[in-house]
Amino acid sequence: MRRFSARPFKYALLLGGLVLSAGTIMPQEAQAALETNSIAPDFSAPASMGGHEFPFHLKDALQKGPVVLYFYPAAFTKGCTIEAHDFADAVPDFKAAGASIFGISMDPIAKLDKFSVSECRSAFGVIADPDGKITGNYKAKMPLLHMASRTSYVIAQNGRVVLTYASMSPDEHVERTLAAVKALQNNKNSSPTR
Repeated sequence: MRRFSARPFKYALLLGGLVLSAGTIMPQEAQAALETNSIAPDFSAPASMGGHEFPFHLKDALQKGPVVLYFYPAAFTKGCTIEAHDFADAVPDFKAAGASIFGISMDPIAKLDKFSVSECRSAFGVIADPDGKITGNYKAKMPLLHMASRTSYVIAQNGRVVLTYASMSPDEHVERTLAAVKALQNNKNSSPTR
């Protein structure tokens, strides 16, 4: 009769636990929790555009039109640089549809001063959330890590979320948010006037 050894089983359980933990820590597709039609949490925070710091307040930004608020993990990382370049290239299209763009990460404002110039090409503002409070309120924080998931929201002027999109890939965030902003603009233009 062959004797059973618990050692391989123990290592298999340990390895399985690590794989499960890794999946929890760095999910392939982040899940945004703010649902469409929910009210976007209002906030104020330091921001930077073109290396110039300014106070950002969501309520004030919404008075000018819809806001694209996109959360990204960390300035100067590969995916976040790609996403910043893509948003910078699309700024004229967003402006034509009446919307403004703001990126937000848990980086300190000094780091974002540089990121806003080089990677955002001084085309849109980036917001600092070093304590993660805003990121947490938007349910865009990665579990166990001090960084945001890649999550984009389009917020209508009435403060309601009209698009929630979460994916760790930067590829479709601009396309999806721009489509939602254009849909808002089309609905506004097709509304009967009194």
